[in-house]
Amino acid sequence: MNASASGRPRLSINVNKVATLRNSRGGHVPSVIDAVRVCIAAGSPGITVHPRADARHITLADAREIAAELAPRRGPVEYNIEGDPRPDLIDTVKEVRPDQCTLVPVRPGEVTSQAGWPAETSRDMLGGVVRDLQAAGVRVSVFVDPEEGPIRMAAAVHADRVELYTEPFARAFTFGGATAQRAFQRYIAAAELARGLGLGVNAGHDLDLDNLTLFRTLPHLDEVSIGHALISHALYVGLDRAVRDYLGVLAAR
Repeated sequence: MNASASGRPRLSINVNKVATLRNSRGGHVPSVIDAVRVCIAAGSPGITVHPRADARHITLADAREIAAELAPRRGPVEYNIEGDPRPDLIDTVKEVRPDQCTLVPVRPGEVTSQAGWPAETSRDMLGGVVRDLQAAGVRVSVFVDPEEGPIRMAAAVHADRVELYTEPFARAFTFGGATAQRAFQRYIAAAELARGLGLGVNAGHDLDLDNLTLFRTLPHLDEVSIGHALISHALYVGLDRAVRDYLGVLAAR
């Protein structure tokens, strides 16, 4: 089910930060699988992971374990694996066949994603990965800035969706008023272009309970991926309540 069917965007919860906390001490606490179970029990229709090459949070082993955990729930709950198209990640995606793979560029040394794929990205490289994943039955989303060039590039490589990089919107939203509205208009134009090119529309990065009150109204929005803000909120209210708070904002009119 996507936004057009439900009337609201789906929430996909990124559980990377649970793994970050686990890895800071070693061992298995807190359990990423337990966190996934709480998210699903609270009503989340999606789980996202981003296994990086340095394995500093979610590992490829985690990605496989989560796939096994979600297998009986396929359909109502979607699984999204995101990351750069390096061979070990792509092999894992083809092995576990999540509902979606979001292809994200990675810059050396970055703490978190800083930008989407540029317009000049090699069509041959990215298009080959897209075709390979689609042949395995995986929906492919391409992480892009809300600009015409990158969105047209994503359409040219025959991606199924784009994920709009929303950190610039989140930053502008803190200023409120006309600044927030101008930023949002940029995303409206991007979403309209993507839909006109036959692409679904996802979004993610720095979305939270405050700025979602505006961003949830984006036309054609299929899915939002939220991790850091939701897990941070959970430190104070608990994970079950945090999930329900975000679902409540997305459901509000």
